[in-house]
Amino acid sequence: MSARTLTFEIFRFDPQLPGDKPRTERFEMEETPGMTVFIALNRLREEQDRSLQFDFVCRAGICGSCAMVINGKPTLACRTLTSTFSNSVITLMPLPGFELIGDLSVNTGKFMRALSERLGAWLHPKSEELSIDALETPMDPALAEAIYEADRCVECGCCVAGCATAQMRDTFISAVGFNKVARFALDSRDARAPEDFYHVIGDEDGVFGCMTLLGCQDNCPKDLNHQSQIAYLRRQLVRGPRIL
Repeated sequence: MSARTLTFEIFRFDPQLPGDKPRTERFEMEETPGMTVFIALNRLREEQDRSLQFDFVCRAGICGSCAMVINGKPTLACRTLTSTFSNSVITLMPLPGFELIGDLSVNTGKFMRALSERLGAWLHPKSEELSIDALETPMDPALAEAIYEADRCVECGCCVAGCATAQMRDTFISAVGFNKVARFALDSRDARAPEDFYHVIGDEDGVFGCMTLLGCQDNCPKDLNHQSQIAYLRRQLVRGPRIL
């Protein structure tokens, strides 16, 4: 059985290049066994167009760098087999909602850093005293597992790209931000209470602005339970005293 020929319709635009305009370009290549979209893009850049821009680091679904919209779905190129598509035409677009660097490359790092600073997404310890002789704070294994589950997020941006609210309102925190808050709200070592998070996520830019369409959960390549995280934060905020 001969290998089929794949056709890639790829978004092209370099905002740094004067006079360049958004467009799609068509590339063709022969499919190989076990080929992923990531492998195909690397071959296209090596063999056909060295100016093609896209991001990657780990090639194993851990870094989140190769996120893009593949046939209308935000996902990771390195975890998407071309064999899963019955149609030999594969359309590749950059993630919406992020600053475009060029072609399929977007600046998720700038977005994620600003979000972390906005949310204070780091541990705020209950005690400021530091001692190398102090024992590690014990934690229930079930709680540790819940925190680890939230920490599996690779900040790829697929949940932002798949969120209707995030596309309509650029100030919306989105599922990746809610996941960060839930991670520290769960942590027994963190000094913050629910009311400390209310001014950040207790309005329409936060969990109460979520339309519960669950585009975040449907498109998360790590299968994180964003629905439960959002519901958890809503319950915590309703139970705690409001400060607004």
